[in-house]
Amino acid sequence: MWLMVRKTRRMTVSASVSRVQGVGFSSGSSGTGPATWGQQAIWDAISKLGADAYRYNVCIGFPVEPSIPVPQVLDAVEKLLHLHQSLRTRLVLEDSGRLSQILDGSGESPVYLLEAEAEQAEAQGRALLAQLETTPFDCATEWPMRIAVVQTAGRMTFVGFCLSHTAVDGWGLSRVVMDLFALAGGESPEQLSARSSARQPLDEAAFQTSDRGRRRDANARQFWTKKLRLGPRSVFPTRRAPDAEVFPNAVLNSPSLARAVEQVSLGHRASGSSVLLAAASVMVNRLTGTPDAMFQVVVNNRFRPELTDAVSTVAQEGLIHLPDTKQEFAEVVRRAQAVTLSSYRNAYYDKRQLDRAIAELVEQGTAADRSCIFNDIRDLVPHYPMENDPSKLPLARSRPLTTFSWPVDCEPRPGTTFAMDAQHAPGSLELSMTADTAFLPRPDIEAFLYGIEELVVDEALALGGD
Repeated sequence: MWLMVRKTRRMTVSASVSRVQGVGFSSGSSGTGPATWGQQAIWDAISKLGADAYRYNVCIGFPVEPSIPVPQVLDAVEKLLHLHQSLRTRLVLEDSGRLSQILDGSGESPVYLLEAEAEQAEAQGRALLAQLETTPFDCATEWPMRIAVVQTAGRMTFVGFCLSHTAVDGWGLSRVVMDLFALAGGESPEQLSARSSARQPLDEAAFQTSDRGRRRDANARQFWTKKLRLGPRSVFPTRRAPDAEVFPNAVLNSPSLARAVEQVSLGHRASGSSVLLAAASVMVNRLTGTPDAMFQVVVNNRFRPELTDAVSTVAQEGLIHLPDTKQEFAEVVRRAQAVTLSSYRNAYYDKRQLDRAIAELVEQGTAADRSCIFNDIRDLVPHYPMENDPSKLPLARSRPLTTFSWPVDCEPRPGTTFAMDAQHAPGSLELSMTADTAFLPRPDIEAFLYGIEELVVDEALALGGD
């Protein structure tokens, strides 16, 4: 059984109409096997969401300059399907409750084409991508990729990618984007494969079910259970009345933090992620008095050679336990770097097995609080240089440019005290925090984010930064 996407379908986008071009594919490799750990974990999460499953779609869109002839783009999509097997893989639920992956050797992948004038290309493209993004994928019958192309006089002026999270994570999406443009520019799939080979999903599943894979899974679970027994049972012990039945989202936009993180990272030979994690740990201590910090962090697993350029979903959660955060900030940074590396090595596992192990600890009353989440996604979004970049100014001049806002309220997230993302923004670094006001009222959220900036900027100045 293999997928056949209807070749013509119409979708209304504002005042314009798109059509679907089915990009045909044949003569590819095919096969079946167990789902990978990443596929199973994301499918388990998505299957609980019902109509909200689309929220797990992984999407990006942007204008294309210089524009590319549309026939070259369609040809590149067909080659992309040869290159990355996850883009033509379906997931089927077995009677056992586990997933199987089915790699199709032929079929079609949809490209949504929309004609627009150059000045309207981006707006029309984003409207089209929004519609693709809010439509869930049927992983059993659909291939997991939709591409939106806005064409002006036969040339692509905007492109949008919407993929199921069961097929790729954010880093995998970045590889899909880069490879499509390389193929459209004339490179062959063979050239790209020779430059950056990576395990395909069926090969990854074969490793995970091998003796080596099972040992790696067991070692990771042992690491988690050990850390969970050592960590604090409650990070935010005092429960307060919530502000509302929503989780507010706060954003700190800081040009000085972007510069200071780089300087502290160099000064202490630590990653930028470790610097931010250390600052967050200190702020948890200042707000709660809890000396030990415990975070779940998103680990991309791309440091593993066989997964560096993988187009699949391999990112998983890591667990970081950072004790005694009352020490000098410089010392906390150095120790954060050490524990972060250990966490990264143990963030590749069968999540169903890990969940069962954690449930046993919870039942015994020996599981630490793992409700604080940190996700550094700065590498996911290209950081383009900008004219008069405020993050290049001396810290004394850029510090007053920091802004703070409450852009949206989010639905409550069960089991989460706060989730904080670090991401690039034009000329700055942004910290975005969504939190449960039963534990972190709005004034504490604001103090938390400004406190991170203060810690890192002051440390940069102490190291001789400007």
